[in-house]
Amino acid sequence: MARFGAPRDRKRPLAPRSRLFRPWLARVCRWHRLSSIFLRLNGWTPVSYSDHPRSQAADARGEGVRVRFAPSPTGFLHVGGARTALFNWLFARNQRGTFILRIEDTDLERNRPELVEGILDGLRWLGLDWDEGPFYQSQRLPGYAAAAEKLLSKGAAYLCHCPPEKYAGGDSADEAGTAKSEIKRIVRCSCRDAKPSTADQNPAVRFRVPLGTTTRFDDAVFGPREIHNDEMEDFVLLRSARSASGGTALPTYQLGAVVDDIDMRITHVIRGADHISNTPKQILLYRALDAVPPVFAHVPLILGPDRTRLSKRHGATSVSSYRDEGFLPEAFRNFLALLGWSSGDDTEMFRTSDLIQRFSLSGVSRTNAVFDRAKLEWFNQQYLQKLPLEELLPAIQAELEKAGLWRPEWGASQREWFARTVDLLRPRTRLLSDFSHWARAFFTDDFDYDLAAREKFWKDERLPDLLTRLTDELAALPDWTHDACDRALRQLAEKAGVKAALLINATRVALVGQPVAPPLFDTMLVLGKERVVGRLRRALPAISARSAAG
Repeated sequence: MARFGAPRDRKRPLAPRSRLFRPWLARVCRWHRLSSIFLRLNGWTPVSYSDHPRSQAADARGEGVRVRFAPSPTGFLHVGGARTALFNWLFARNQRGTFILRIEDTDLERNRPELVEGILDGLRWLGLDWDEGPFYQSQRLPGYAAAAEKLLSKGAAYLCHCPPEKYAGGDSADEAGTAKSEIKRIVRCSCRDAKPSTADQNPAVRFRVPLGTTTRFDDAVFGPREIHNDEMEDFVLLRSARSASGGTALPTYQLGAVVDDIDMRITHVIRGADHISNTPKQILLYRALDAVPPVFAHVPLILGPDRTRLSKRHGATSVSSYRDEGFLPEAFRNFLALLGWSSGDDTEMFRTSDLIQRFSLSGVSRTNAVFDRAKLEWFNQQYLQKLPLEELLPAIQAELEKAGLWRPEWGASQREWFARTVDLLRPRTRLLSDFSHWARAFFTDDFDYDLAAREKFWKDERLPDLLTRLTDELAALPDWTHDACDRALRQLAEKAGVKAALLINATRVALVGQPVAPPLFDTMLVLGKERVVGRLRRALPAISARSAAG
């Protein structure tokens, strides 16, 4: 079977439809400033991806599994897209294959260049490095036009002169791509059987769906699927230049994806289950282009807690939002991997190397996954506690820099203090942002007292006198140790006939502004004698005012 992209026989005459199509095709190529390619269409060769240095390295170890992630820059990197990218990346690494990044940017009206960089940043943050790309569909327009010409020349497609809005609408097949008990009537375009016309110089190109047969495929996750072709519309391959931005005919998703997957030698298409209904169409396109379809594996959708499609009403949906909130990439990656995949046992915490080793398509579930924010925070807390301290410190530094709290000496002469402070705080944190919010008082004197904590722990009328005496006792300590601070506070409480907890709770709020913090005397050691004494004295007027209010 001839592979799409191989030179055609130059002696073979063009079919009538192809001759009518060539003037329009020439305008596409002129728009793209690649008219020289148009002059060689009879010997069309697709863009070579083997010239990429990483591709050469992949070829050196033999053609193996080749997968791709192909986002559209019409929005930020969505959680669902990130999970799809992760599954492709894990599968490629598990199989010692190649992970390709392709940007499907032919929607000129909705594309936003800044979103491309946002997608790339999101993938980098997750640690999903690509072996080839990014490749941009907007730079490959002549290739799609050439594929359309090939389909026209063999009668597998036809020119459609209808207004774009006449046959606008979605696919008639259901999302699962299964055949229905009764074949739904499809209104075929009247251009399907019309004689070729030269009157319209801006036609669309539609695929001529072969009728009376069934298209079947075996999904690597969902198993055998089929749809009767009579249920499938003659879908558009190239949009009419009249309906395209800039007056240029652009490929639809179906044509662009198939042509690129053929040219990039994709062996496995791993994508969301909402694409199952696209698969029969694409299989027909592969066959019409004399190419063998890849393995299709559709992964379950991600739902919100209410079991509806994950959307903004469930909270943040973009990867960048979770990064900015303070989630660690290691934790987010681990969490995403378990949204629709299982290792076969109860293991939840995975190092990246373990994920790569254990990932397989057979472990992908058919059941939709539920995005559980609480579970994600649990994962993040586990990673904050278990990551080696030296790996965690740069992330904490970045968070403090973002909040304007970082001091250069913490990375140099006071690095040991910084490490001890982070190690003290991390068992009680869930997000990186906790270090600049809840634990702010450990890194700056500019913090507020929690209102509820003030009301609860500063109301005893004996506190102003007791904390004044405690401040003096602490200031007089010759050695600033855990035991010395503990002994000074408890001895004062015993002499005054009060419970030590009264002083401990009031002192904690004075030192860090919060009702909950690491153990008080560990906190006092980290803050140091000067700051502890200074903060107690600063808090005394507020304590006196609260206790006087009763």
